[in-house]
Amino acid sequence: MRVVRNALLPPRGFDAINILGTIFCRKDTDIDASLLRHECIHTAQMKEMLYVGFYLWYLIEWLIRLPMKGRAYNKLLMEREAYTHMEEADYLEHRRHFAWLLRR
Repeated sequence: MRVVRNALLPPRGFDAINILGTIFCRKDTDIDASLLRHECIHTAQMKEMLYVGFYLWYLIEWLIRLPMKGRAYNKLLMEREAYTHMEEADYLEHRRHFAWLLRR
């Protein structure tokens, strides 16, 4: 996975942002194995939704959850899958397609 260090992305308060399978992070961000796995899970989600579908779903779900109590980002189904499994070194080897959607 390609990592691009820069001064603009991601917005402050986030460690990294995955755009079309490329990780953008700030120059001082510590990229460890769990952060890479988190972003690799997002890349798998993107591929199964043909990229455009990923971004559309992500945006629509975020907009729906925005007025709800709590931080919308933490409630997104795709983020919940990535955070739940980012410590599992072999997760992507046995991950089911659309696993984020199958979560309860």
